[in-house]
Parts: sequence; structure tokens; C-alpha cells
Amino acid sequence: MSDRPSLPDRLDRKRSVLVVVDLQERFRDLIRGFAEVLDATDRLVRFSQQLEIPVLVTEQYPRGLGVTVTEIRSLFRQFAPLEKLHFSCGLDDGFRRALAATGRDQVLLCGIEAHVCVYQTAFDLRRDGRQVALAADAVGSCTTADRAAGVDRMRDLGVQVMGSRMIMFEILAKAGTPDFKAVAPLLRN
Repeated sequence: MSDRPSLPDRLDRKRSVLVVVDLQERFRDLIRGFAEVLDATDRLVRFSQQLEIPVLVTEQYPRGLGVTVTEIRSLFRQFAPLEKLHFSCGLDDGFRRALAATGRDQVLLCGIEAHVCVYQTAFDLRRDGRQVALAADAVGSCTTADRAAGVDRMRDLGVQVMGSRMIMFEILAKAGTPDFKAVAPLLRN
């Protein structure tokens, strides 16, 4: 028996799905570092679209919290967010059906709030046996302490805590390819 810890699989574009959790208008002025979260999420959505990685977007009670921010909505030709009431996407039947329909088992996770909906979603995805990679620069909470607690708890669950660019480079795996050239502008600061 090996003393080495088991490693998760490398992220693979054919196995990955991006899940954008509740990046809604009402949170714009409440989330610390919202502009940075939005920028990293925008980059991940455009990267995923370029590489034909499915993107699922959720909205928590949009009648009360508003719809997905315009900057993200505008990235889609046909925007069809998944409305939910559960904090965890994983407890919502519509989300579960949409995720199953992708046929993907690696979830790239971003959104808000890190300690509520993102954390609870990660918990249920891990419990269901999925590999989860959290884009740490694309998650936020109202307080830095809540964000840190959420990220720490997700790490404890076996979630891979990475940056958005780190996720993109891992999926690409190699420079100089047509895919790399197509997304190169997204890889820059």
C-alpha cells in the first residue's frame, strides 16, 4: 500500500462543466471584491464557450435577488438560467437534470456566496462523487471572513481550490495548439 495521497484526475475539457452560482444584481454592491469575481467569472465563461465546455448558470430566488448580472447574461446567445430556492444547486431538481444532461463529472465552480450557495453546492457535488474545482478568484461573500470560511470548508471536502487561470492552463495542458491560441488573450492579466 502506497503512502502517497491519491490525486484527483487532471481537469479535462471533455469531462468538465462550468457552474456559475447566483451572480445576481442584488449582490453587486454587497460582495467584497465583486468586480474581481465578475472579471474571473467572465473569463471562465468565455474560455468554456470557446472550448465547448457546457456552462450552467443558477439564480437564487430571482424575484427577490434580481437576475444574473448583465455582464454575464450578455455572453450567451440564448440565456436560460436555472432558478432555484435551495441554497445548494445539488438539491434542486432542475439543476440536477441539467447537470446530468451534460454527461460531465468534473465541475468547475464559481459564484456567490462562497460560504452559502457555493459551499453547499460543492458539498452535494462531492457527496455525489463528482470532482470539483473551485475558481478561488471567482467566488465571493459579503465579508472576507465568510469567504475564507467557505473556501477552507470546501478544501476540507476535497474540492480543488485553484485560480481561474490555473484551471484554464490545466485544461489546455499544452501551449501552441489552436485551442491555446484561441484563448490566449483570456490567459493574460
